[in-house]
Amino acid sequence: MVYVTHDQVEAMTMADKIVVLQAGRIEQVGSPMDLYRAPRNLFVAGFIGSPRMNLLTGAPAAEFGATTIGIRPEHIAVSPTEGKWKGRVGVSEHLGSDTFFYVENTGLADTMTVRAGGDIDLHHGDTVWLTPDPDRIHRFDENGDRIA
Repeated sequence: MVYVTHDQVEAMTMADKIVVLQAGRIEQVGSPMDLYRAPRNLFVAGFIGSPRMNLLTGAPAAEFGATTIGIRPEHIAVSPTEGKWKGRVGVSEHLGSDTFFYVENTGLADTMTVRAGGDIDLHHGDTVWLTPDPDRIHRFDENGDRIA
């Protein structure tokens, strides 16, 4: 069966194979987890995953030999005391098993989205430290294509 949707959550939950299209062009074909684990380009990286992947350019990307790096919210550790990047909690959504932090003033992006466990006790205005899992950083070149 072929099912067409613009809702990536719907596609991820229903599909055995997804074809990601942009302006009529096939960007990537694969299983939902293939697209999640190894997006072929920045379009797919920004489309697959909820909440969406954080995309960073400049010095943080250059540190990893890329023009742009992508880090999923669930692949960033958050701490009130130590880490790689410092920021301030703008919004915290405590949802029980999960907490989503929208971290500002990092010098990396307007807002970094972080998914943490539900029992972490951080709130609006708190200083936080973010540390990406280096094994889960996605690297992209100047054309927006994945660097293997």
